[in-house]
Amino acid sequence: MSEQLPDVQASRPEVSVGLNRVGVTGVEKLVKLDRDGRRPIVLMAEFEVYVDLPKWRKGIDMSRNMEVVDEIIEEALEDRHVRIEDLCGDVAERLLKKHDYTSRAEVSMDAEYVQREETPASDRPTQFTADIHASATANGDGTHEEVGTTVTGMTVCPCSQGMSEARARETLADLGVEEDVVESFLDEVPQPGHSQRGHATLKIRSKGSPDVDLEDLIDVARNSMSARIYNMAKRPDEDHMTYHSHANAKFVEDCVRSLAEGTVERFDLPDEAVVTMKQSNDESIHQHNAHAERVAEFGQLKEELNGSLAD
Repeated sequence: MSEQLPDVQASRPEVSVGLNRVGVTGVEKLVKLDRDGRRPIVLMAEFEVYVDLPKWRKGIDMSRNMEVVDEIIEEALEDRHVRIEDLCGDVAERLLKKHDYTSRAEVSMDAEYVQREETPASDRPTQFTADIHASATANGDGTHEEVGTTVTGMTVCPCSQGMSEARARETLADLGVEEDVVESFLDEVPQPGHSQRGHATLKIRSKGSPDVDLEDLIDVARNSMSARIYNMAKRPDEDHMTYHSHANAKFVEDCVRSLAEGTVERFDLPDEAVVTMKQSNDESIHQHNAHAERVAEFGQLKEELNGSLAD
């Protein structure tokens, strides 16, 4: 066909309403991240890419837009990146330049990140998998980037444990065990409580790139729960996880507070950086699950934690 087809997307819509996010999802790409002195990390990542659409334009040229998006991501992947949030920021900025009718571009990326580690008691080599997240928004005010992770761990309910401890104290007293011996025993041996598989999410967003290391984020998130879990565990490792989780029983709310404390202790961020902290626990004795979260600026978290320490 020699005649050029009409550009329907560039025409006016019948209903003049602007849209915040129009784009593509499920864009899968191999991402290579450079590391100084170590082999690059290769991720199988899934992208979502959006631009805003003014009310006077019918569409974003969806078929051609996918080609543009694909080209931009491929171009960005050719450049050296050490942070996934910088990659998203690069793509968002290129999208903004490419689409002259848009004022905002948004890119997000999700992938699995594998770390090598050793089991806690038997020192066997194993691997841990974390979900990692990155996003960026580019507009007239510049580029804001976010990086985060979701990790799985173990929690134990302090309320359930308290009831078990009361039962143990009463039983030991009935058996004639002296009170000081009972207290010493309970101090050394944590009592049972119902456990949950917990999911901790920690994200940090700032103007430009957040000055945080992804592995540090993962470390803070894993430490926020009652105990870490491991992909492979021998019997000494199972004993280690069981003991330490019961010795460190936490409510879902406690886990979010631990995320806040760990973030402030580990990172030096601008006060206006936004920290998102979430904890979701898969309950073992209920049909429902437990959830808690907090979103706050870094400076506010520091003030609250300093205040609690002063109290």
